[in-house]
Amino acid sequence: MAAIRLTQRRVDTLRPCKTVRTVRDAELKGYGVRVMPSGKKRYFIHSQHQGHRVWKIVGDAAVTTEAEARARARSLLAALRDDRDIEVEASGDALFEVVAEEVFTRYGRRWKPRTLAVNRRYLSNQILPFFEGRPIADITREEIQRWFRSLHAVPTAANRSAPILSVIMQQAEAWGLRPEGGSPCKGIKRFRQKRSERFLSPEEYRRLAMVLDRHEGHHPFRVAALRLLLLTGCRKSEVITLEWRFYRDGRLYLEDSKTGPRTVWLCEAAREILDGLSRSSRFVFPIGGRRTPWSWLDAFWIQLRAEAGLEDVRLHDMRHSYASMALSSGETIRTVGRLLGHDNAATTLKYAHLSDATVRETVEALAPLLSGAQS
Repeated sequence: MAAIRLTQRRVDTLRPCKTVRTVRDAELKGYGVRVMPSGKKRYFIHSQHQGHRVWKIVGDAAVTTEAEARARARSLLAALRDDRDIEVEASGDALFEVVAEEVFTRYGRRWKPRTLAVNRRYLSNQILPFFEGRPIADITREEIQRWFRSLHAVPTAANRSAPILSVIMQQAEAWGLRPEGGSPCKGIKRFRQKRSERFLSPEEYRRLAMVLDRHEGHHPFRVAALRLLLLTGCRKSEVITLEWRFYRDGRLYLEDSKTGPRTVWLCEAAREILDGLSRSSRFVFPIGGRRTPWSWLDAFWIQLRAEAGLEDVRLHDMRHSYASMALSSGETIRTVGRLLGHDNAATTLKYAHLSDATVRETVEALAPLLSGAQS
């Protein structure tokens, strides 16, 4: 936020931007002026009081001079220091869409580009149609509950939009655009969704291997990419964007995976796949151009899974299957989590479900012990 010595002349010359513009006074700490995209200007105070942030409107710049606002701000800040009650104008002119854009501009820097693009789609399609044009300070918990219920026909979109709305509301409160007292998004109960569990059986693995063998001569890079997914449990994005500089000492050193930098330990078969590819580009799989790096593998997979009789299997199910096989082999949740690049055990449990066959085998193995039979 800018900090200058506010004067009437300087306040008059402040121009609006596409987002809310806040200018703090360099002399009186906690005093400043906020310029809305509409051009409205409001003097404010912003301070700490009894462990809480306090942001209050001092006056509208259209009817209050800078000198009057400064004098009143000084008095109000002194009252806060003396623990006296203060009465000021209420804020309510920050529109939801303006604050949302400001949040995406600032907070969105923490999101990866693809995540940011997905979140923007949810903002545009699920959130803005309901809240656009509303002062963000006026939005209540009840309205948010109604909004969430209105999305019952698209439960996945609703569940993924709720955290985005929560971030917007939390930031609005932190910036003094909403009163303190907890996020109005708190308590939203997500829609229950039937989780799709799909694992490749040994027979399905064999069928898929045969189909991959048939196509290897004509599509070596595509087949190699799929085999690498099968052998590593990597995310599709990690394989498609893989560069040769990340491969050394028999491992993949990914600088920017979904959960941050991580090391992928490669088995001998995975190393042989990479060592057998030509290095004609900095990318391991230089296919389809970098503008659309996701489409080529998806299209190839749709063709292959049909030939293998695996129409209901997604590329991400290979990751599920990899995790399931690792757990079935006796690996711990912590170890499998490291293999998959998860940053907590709960995420590993979400992806690495045991297949029905494994559960059935376990039950059969436990039966003699539980029934008291001797081994």
